[in-house]
Amino acid sequence: MKLTRLLIAVTLLSRLSLQAQDTGTSAAPAPAPAAAPTGRNWTYGGVQVSGMVDAYYSLNFNHPATDRTDLHFFDVYANRVDLNMAKIGLDYGPNPVGFHLDAGFGEGFNAFHSFDPNRDLSGFHHIPQAYVSWKPKSGRGLEIDGGKFYTSAGAEVTESQLNWNYSRSLLFALGPFYHVGVRASMPITKSFTGGVQFVNGWNDLVDNNTGKTFGLNGTWTVGKVAWANSYYAGPEKTDTNKGWRHFYDTVVTIAESKTVTSYVNFDYGVDRNIGGGSNLFYGIATATRVALGNKFAISPRVEWYNDHDGFATGTPQKLKEFTFTGEYKIHDGIVSRLEFRRDWSDQPFFHRGNDEFVKNQTTVLVGLMAFFGPKQ
Repeated sequence: MKLTRLLIAVTLLSRLSLQAQDTGTSAAPAPAPAAAPTGRNWTYGGVQVSGMVDAYYSLNFNHPATDRTDLHFFDVYANRVDLNMAKIGLDYGPNPVGFHLDAGFGEGFNAFHSFDPNRDLSGFHHIPQAYVSWKPKSGRGLEIDGGKFYTSAGAEVTESQLNWNYSRSLLFALGPFYHVGVRASMPITKSFTGGVQFVNGWNDLVDNNTGKTFGLNGTWTVGKVAWANSYYAGPEKTDTNKGWRHFYDTVVTIAESKTVTSYVNFDYGVDRNIGGGSNLFYGIATATRVALGNKFAISPRVEWYNDHDGFATGTPQKLKEFTFTGEYKIHDGIVSRLEFRRDWSDQPFFHRGNDEFVKNQTTVLVGLMAFFGPKQ
């Protein structure tokens, strides 16, 4: 029954995507580093409407009794068909006031909010983004957003079709997902856009202390190269403003040609202990997307991560992963992916069978995504 409902949902959204294409409007480019097509525009009364359904089947060769694949976001569940997420988005561009709202359901939203300590606010977990925007006409491009929004850090984003690989990297999975607060951005020069943020912290709808986290972000774009940087600093421990967490993320994206694009992503984090000492976590990932005509693409990804003190995963360990993703564009707004992934650790960390822990994990995944509207 669950599989039947899932297939019906994918079919219905696929039809909506095909109908939207008949309007004759053109698709806006997807945000970097995304390369998947984003369907056609639907606009009503100035409000741009977007939607997506994302489903997958993942085979975990460890066959864990937990039915969960360790360190995978958002392909969490193993050896079964699952609905990652179904989402509708509404966007009204600020002129000078606007808003953005995303709402939906699926196991991906549970993973997205899995680190949030506010379990009593679970109803809000169906809303990954909700913010108002102000862009004064005399502000030279200044835009201020207030509410809940995706993090500025990372080379990947929440929606599967906007990434090169279906599974998320370790750097994405073990970093911030979202923030609640205020952010401002502004083009400083033709090649640089900067921003500041004042937020509750990481992945919490309601702050767990009285302190606030400050963020700085900026992106340089010169020719075929884009260099994005994000830095967050603030107290993240419950009921105390001592022991700050510092996190730096940088991404260099290079468009080598019309068909080949690559990125390198580096993260470094330190969480200070109240009584002295600190927890370190850092890693690097690189990926390339190669378009093979209009229908096919391949995307290998390699990654190394050092959870030096076990802060991110609960176990002090060094991790590696290799992912190879093949993509086939069925139609504008309908994309399928076949993905192989291998994870390694220097510690017996990954579940296998009923009660065994091993140093590696291998998965094969098939994903299907249907979507319309470019705004995410």
